[in-house]
Amino acid sequence: MRLRLAPALLIVASLSSAATGAGAASPAAPVPNEAAIHLVNHRAVYDLSLARSEGTRSVESVRGRIVIDFSGDACRGFTMQTRQVTMLDSSESGNRTSDLRNSTFESGDGASFRFRTATFLNNVPSAAIDGTAEAGSEALKVKLKEPKRAEFQSGGEVMFPVRHMLRLLKAAKAGETTVSAKVFDGSDDGRKVYDTLAVIGRASAAPAADTERDKPLREGDLAGMRRWPVTLSYFTAGEGERTPIYTLTFDLYENGVSGRLNLDYGDFAISGNLTQLDLTKDKGKGDAKSDADCRR
Repeated sequence: MRLRLAPALLIVASLSSAATGAGAASPAAPVPNEAAIHLVNHRAVYDLSLARSEGTRSVESVRGRIVIDFSGDACRGFTMQTRQVTMLDSSESGNRTSDLRNSTFESGDGASFRFRTATFLNNVPSAAIDGTAEAGSEALKVKLKEPKRAEFQSGGEVMFPVRHMLRLLKAAKAGETTVSAKVFDGSDDGRKVYDTLAVIGRASAAPAADTERDKPLREGDLAGMRRWPVTLSYFTAGEGERTPIYTLTFDLYENGVSGRLNLDYGDFAISGNLTQLDLTKDKGKGDAKSDADCRR
C-alpha cells in the first residue's frame, strides 16, 4: 500500500476541509476584480494522524510527518522539496513505513518541469524516478532518465502543479466553484497524467473555529486572511463515471498556504495538522510579474 500526497498541494502546502464543511457556512468575503497572486515562500511541517478507517483494508493507526520547502517566483521559477514519512499499523498487512522524497522545479511560465522522486518502503528503496517535461498548448512531452530512458507524449493541455495551483487561486478569487484540469506531477512511475476536479467553496476571513490544530495559521496576518475550502479529486485519465484514486480537502489561503489537510484514500483517510510554518522573505511577487518584468 503506497501513500501519496498530490504534489499540487505539496507545492503550496494547500490542504483542508471540504467545500460543504464549516468553511462553506462562513460569511463570504468580498472578492476584488483584480488581485495579484503571490505564492509566499515557506517551509511547512504537518503531523499526520488517522482520521478514518473502514472497509477491507482497515488501518488501526497512522503516524508521520510531511515537510515542504517551497520557494521561487514567476521570474526564477518555482522549486519545491517535499518529504513525507508515514507509519501505518494494520492487522491485515502489519506495520509499514513509507518514506517519499520529492524534488521539483517548474518554470515561471509553467512550460517546463523537472522532477525526481525517491521512495523507501520499510527502509528498502524503490527505483528512483527522474525526468523532465515540456507542456505545450496541444501536447505534453516527457523524457525519463530513470528508472530507464524513455519518452512519451500526452495530447491536450496539461498543467504542472504550480500552474494548476495558480489556476485554483484565480478561480477562487473570481468566484468560480469548479475547475477541471489535466495535471502531470511526475508521481508514481513518471508516466501518469491525471484528470482532476476541484470544488471550491465560499471565501471566509473569519478566525478558524478549530483551535486545536493548525495553530500557525491563527497567528499574525494569516489569522484574518481570506481562504477557500477546496475538495480536489484525482482520477485516472479516461471517460465516463469514475471513482477518484484519492481526494484531498483543504482550506486554500490567499497567499497559497493552507491548513486543515485531509487525504482520503478510500478505505481510510489521514489528517494533517500544521504544527510549524516558517515564512521566508522573497524577492518576487508570485504570478504578478509580466514577461517584460522578468527580462529586466
